[in-house]
Amino acid sequence: MKAPIIFLEPVFKEVLWGGARLKEFDYSIPSSTTGECWAISAHPAGDCKVFSIEKDDCYKGYTLSTLFAKRRELFGNVQTREFPILIKIIDAKKDLSIQVHPDDSYALANENKPFGKTECWYILDAVTNAKIIIGHNAKNKKELSDMILNGRWNDFIREIPVKKGDFFFIPPGTVHAIKGGTLILETQQSSDITYRVYDYDRTQEGKKRPLHIKQSLDVINCPFIQTEPPKNESKTVNKNLIQLCSSSYFSVWKASVKENLTIEQDQNFLNVSVIEGQGKVDGIQIQKGSNFIIPFEYGKVCFTGDLELIISSI
Repeated sequence: MKAPIIFLEPVFKEVLWGGARLKEFDYSIPSSTTGECWAISAHPAGDCKVFSIEKDDCYKGYTLSTLFAKRRELFGNVQTREFPILIKIIDAKKDLSIQVHPDDSYALANENKPFGKTECWYILDAVTNAKIIIGHNAKNKKELSDMILNGRWNDFIREIPVKKGDFFFIPPGTVHAIKGGTLILETQQSSDITYRVYDYDRTQEGKKRPLHIKQSLDVINCPFIQTEPPKNESKTVNKNLIQLCSSSYFSVWKASVKENLTIEQDQNFLNVSVIEGQGKVDGIQIQKGSNFIIPFEYGKVCFTGDLELIISSI
């Protein structure tokens, strides 16, 4: 008998730039400054509780990290010690800091952490004329250092327009920032290493948040080169899915369900987030805000209803 679908309870993060739009996912958020929903996460800073809707609640009492540790057969041939992917929904009411993330080798050598941070963004919604920051304008490392150390932010920052439905791939070493008025779903390595380059001189509880200038200068790719999201058309779960990216760390797809959609679960596992609508997965009720994992060797999965899904795997 195949293992049941793994449903997860999200973890919420209150931050100075957060808002209240996560209520749109039928979440009970802690405050009107709730910026992040850690929707599928086994990270120690936000380990999701697992629950089962089956009568035989075989996942009772587990978090995703303990399930990954004790029931590894549910996740196929995954070799990493920790669950490798983290899915967030981010409500940026105000601008986030300008930041950069390291790669795996820098994270291991300097932070004693197994993962750096490759990430990608699917834009769920954005206000009119919304922008985000991806990349920078420095031509070389000397100019990069001068711009950052002397606060030449207008010269340094590279803003681009953004709208609902856009998708961006953010490899390590890429300067980036989500700006106010955007709602995104982020698929990333399971890491919380963030180096702040600039935080607009904001204060929190009377103090400026720390910056990480040395680390940022170490890891920022220079010059910035705009690249398209990597693709691998051979890595597909189903031809009805639209592949958004396929990297060495994760692949991401989008699916639209109109009445019904059947896919074959032929990956190690599939993370699924419902971003619009309501319906069912193999007869189980789901709606906007539902997040779950379809385990290894599950076989065919049938979605019914009117649904928009973001799906990922390694």
